[in-house]
This record gives sequence, C-alpha cells and structure tokens, in this order.
Amino acid sequence: MAFDLNQYLEEFKQLNPKDPGTWPIVPKVVVLLAILALIPVAGYFLDWQAQIEELEAGRAQEVKLKDDYLNKKRLAVNLDLYKQQLREIDTQFGALLKQLPNRSQMDALLVDINQAGLGRGLQFELFKPAPSETSREFYNELPIQVKVTGTYHDMGAFASDVGQLSRIVTLNDVAIDAGKDGTLAMDSVARTFRYLDEEEVAAQRRAKAAVKKGAKK
Repeated sequence: MAFDLNQYLEEFKQLNPKDPGTWPIVPKVVVLLAILALIPVAGYFLDWQAQIEELEAGRAQEVKLKDDYLNKKRLAVNLDLYKQQLREIDTQFGALLKQLPNRSQMDALLVDINQAGLGRGLQFELFKPAPSETSREFYNELPIQVKVTGTYHDMGAFASDVGQLSRIVTLNDVAIDAGKDGTLAMDSVARTFRYLDEEEVAAQRRAKAAVKKGAKK
C-alpha cells in the first residue's frame, strides 16, 4: 500500500483538539511519540539541567576536599619532622646570630680587621667605614673602603685571616694593581654586619608601619 503524505496531512488538519479520542490511529501515534520525546527534553531544561550542574559542582568540590584532606594528612604525618627541622633552623640561626656583633662590639670588630692587615705586614692607605649603616630586616650592614699595599702572599693571608674572624666579614669588589716598587695595591670593600637589638627592630617596624599608613592616605 502506497504512502500518501497528503492524505495524512489532511487528516491532521481535520483533527478536533478538543476530542482526541476520535482521532485516527496515525495522528494518535505521532502525537504520543512527540509527547514522549518532549517530556525528557522539557525535564532536562526545567529541572535536570540544574541538578546535573549541581552534581558536577559537587564532584569538583569532592575532589578539592580530597586533595585538601591528603595535604593535611601529609602535613600531620610529617609534623614531628617539621618540628625537628624548625628546632635545627632555630639552632643554626642562633649560631649565625652569634657571629654578628651588636652595636657595642662594632668598634672592636673594626680594630680586628685593621689588626689582621697589620699583622700580615700590609700598609693601610685607606680604611674608611661608611658614614652610616645600611638597614636590612634583621641586621645592619656596614661597608668599609679598604686599600692596602704589600706582597701577593701577604694579601692572600690577610683575606684568609679576615674570613676566619669570629665575626662575619666579607671582602667584595677586590681590585689588585702592581706598584712601581714591585709591591701590590689592593682596593676592596669589606662588609661587616651586626644584628639589631629589640629596640632597633621595634623602631624599624614602627617606621615601616608609618610609611604604609602614609601610602594609604
């Protein structure tokens, strides 16, 4: 039997929407299939979509919480190790701090540097501490312009002696030139450091706070 599209279209035009019970079988089946197809589509957009998005958000939150839990568990497992490392760091920091002079010991340190050169037979042509110190977070730095003359061996011994002082002193920007009489002249910047006492640290923090407060205005 041939399919007559026009016939079916004509049947649809003649349907009474108020009395679907009188419809022919084909329109009934088509409308039923259309309703069955529209129900899940309408359900998705009206309700399921929000639920699916909520479910995906929940899954993402679950992954995040699991990662947070594993990280915290890892930290908890290694807590004793971290405490031990912190104690070792405090010990090392204390040892380093003892190598920095305080404000009252700076003059003695400058004398030690000078004596280290004189003890090696070097002649000081310049020994000029900077007029002011450079402030850091926990310490101050004092650069000293140094120029000495002598033999290469004596200069090397002087540098070694400075490195072995009980306080931290570094030689920087070293330049060595040969003199006319066969001696050498060494220009350098000796840097020494001292730790800040509690009063200086407090004053430094107050100054930083004042700067921040002024910047906000």
